[in-house]
Amino acid sequence: MANMAQAIRLALHYGEENLGVREIFGEDVGAPLGGVFTATQGLKTAWNSPLDERGIIGAALGLAWAGFRPVAEVQFVDYIFNAIDMLKLCGNATWMSGGRYKTPMVLMTPTGSGIHGSIYHSHSFDSVATKLHGMKVVCPSTPLDAYGLMISAIKDDNPVLFLEPKALLRSRGAELIPGEPADDKELHAMIDAPLGDRSKWKPRWPDVQEYEVPIGQARVAHEGTDATVVTHGRLAPIAREVAGELSQQGAGSVEVLDLRSLVPYDWEAIKASIKKTGRVLFLNEETEITNFGEHLLRRTVDELFYELKVRPRLLCGKATPGIGLSPNLEHFTVPQKADVDRVVRDLLAEPA
Repeated sequence: MANMAQAIRLALHYGEENLGVREIFGEDVGAPLGGVFTATQGLKTAWNSPLDERGIIGAALGLAWAGFRPVAEVQFVDYIFNAIDMLKLCGNATWMSGGRYKTPMVLMTPTGSGIHGSIYHSHSFDSVATKLHGMKVVCPSTPLDAYGLMISAIKDDNPVLFLEPKALLRSRGAELIPGEPADDKELHAMIDAPLGDRSKWKPRWPDVQEYEVPIGQARVAHEGTDATVVTHGRLAPIAREVAGELSQQGAGSVEVLDLRSLVPYDWEAIKASIKKTGRVLFLNEETEITNFGEHLLRRTVDELFYELKVRPRLLCGKATPGIGLSPNLEHFTVPQKADVDRVVRDLLAEPA
């Protein structure tokens, strides 16, 4: 089974071969490294840009307006904050032109905590990204979803911000990408560059197939009837694990809804799950003030108040300027499995 970085690489290869992708670029995106997390290793159209986030986004925007379908990468989302105005330009263009100027570009960037990257390599960007109206925002939690969302993003005529959870880029999925070999060692031998001299190395790409995850469609990652957890990215597999353990212990039946897309988000799926369970936790690792989950909680209260059995909850990151290098500081700042377990148990135990 492919890990998430390999899945993104396979999707980009499919884009090169079938969807007209001719420019994949960013800091260290080309040979020999192929990206900090190797998500662009071996791709024939990948090249290294200067260390200039504004230049990367500006080049992608210009290429998109010129009719290309570029895929650009900002090496870590922590360094995207100096280009907010450029992102606004990307998001505004199609709307301002009444649809005449398409902006078919993908901007991918690793986001979130979980790698002990300290203050400059642990930020989340989810809530800020959802304020960039006109830009679609996706964040997968499995390799197969990453593959399908990337293909959908490449095809889209709107700019798509593809948030890659840093902590999940080496995680393997439970489902095969269409066309990949079942043996992960065989896949590794085919598409992962060897250590040392790579000057003569070329990948042997498997015959991967078309597979799309519609942008804006959530996925029920774990069925349940007693409570709903709405989440995405790094915390989705943690929520699934907690839900599975609670079920085995007979402590409650928890439904986990993996959003996959933040803009647009799947309100119909959220609404259906809350109506079924009557209890809901919104879970993410962004800081708590002006958190995207607060918007979902507010909409839940506005539209589903009489469907709720107990008050809705939000579990998210603490309002700090950053995340410390020490694991103790990181674990204190953003939700961990023990926090999810505790809050879900409290949610289930609260009298209706």
